[in-house]
Amino acid sequence: MKIAVAGAGAVGGYFGALLKKAGHDVVFLARGKHLEAMKKSGLVVKTNDQLLTIDGVFTDKIEGFADCELILFCVKSTDTESTAEQIASLRNDRAVVLTLQNGVDNEEKLAQILGGKRLLSAATYLSSHVEEPGVIKHSGRAKLVIGALDESLISFRDKVADLFRQAEIFVKTTDDIMLDKWKKLLWNATFNPLAALSKATVGEIMEHKELRKTAENACREVMRVANKIGIPLDEEMFHRTFANSGAALKHKPSMLQDRLKGKRMEIESLCGFIVKKGRQIGVETPVLQTLYSNLLFLETHR
Repeated sequence: MKIAVAGAGAVGGYFGALLKKAGHDVVFLARGKHLEAMKKSGLVVKTNDQLLTIDGVFTDKIEGFADCELILFCVKSTDTESTAEQIASLRNDRAVVLTLQNGVDNEEKLAQILGGKRLLSAATYLSSHVEEPGVIKHSGRAKLVIGALDESLISFRDKVADLFRQAEIFVKTTDDIMLDKWKKLLWNATFNPLAALSKATVGEIMEHKELRKTAENACREVMRVANKIGIPLDEEMFHRTFANSGAALKHKPSMLQDRLKGKRMEIESLCGFIVKKGRQIGVETPVLQTLYSNLLFLETHR
């Protein structure tokens, strides 16, 4: 299959590299020094104790996606609409788009621009970061949960899942992908905004009494908003959010990584969305509102 990767960073670069290794034709869309390094020396993936170097097509031109069958949509949520509009301009209607992004608000934006009948979504569980331009560092085991937003794509969803399995990536399929995305958002909204504001790792948040309490309160707020709109996040999910974090104590959540690098943070998708949804449905979110306000202030001084 000919596959395109929109956003060949920590997520897109990792999965694209493994699919390329498995024998697929992969085009990587990137920019800046990361793109320059890949053009010069290929894409390097350090995964656990292995070193993988991938040669391929590395470009900053969306035209390279014109004849692709599958597009891995891995850009930051801040670039969702602009990138989707570029893809729409290609008029390659047969290309199915699989979003591996954080949050639960990108699917609606993509469906409005590209159409829901060509859209798959995945909850992505991956510990990776761009160590330096052209080099991605990964640890642990990657996991994907993939679902279709329209029944017409279920068979293609299964085909895509098999592609990832052939690339030795653990994959599950689901008929309710948005529930899985909300489960992931529960963790992200609990740890990402607080880590970005405090510059604390997951472990430091877990071990500091007051930060831990703030994280727990944020988690409760996400659950209340989700439950009010019919997303069943229960008490078990609350406990699992913190129990599962024990394996990521040294991890710097993605928003903190972006802040430390001087990049735009995904404030809206991982924090603002919950605050605004809470306002709409009458659920108060004072902890997340405080984090959101402070992060917006930081962003104006980035």
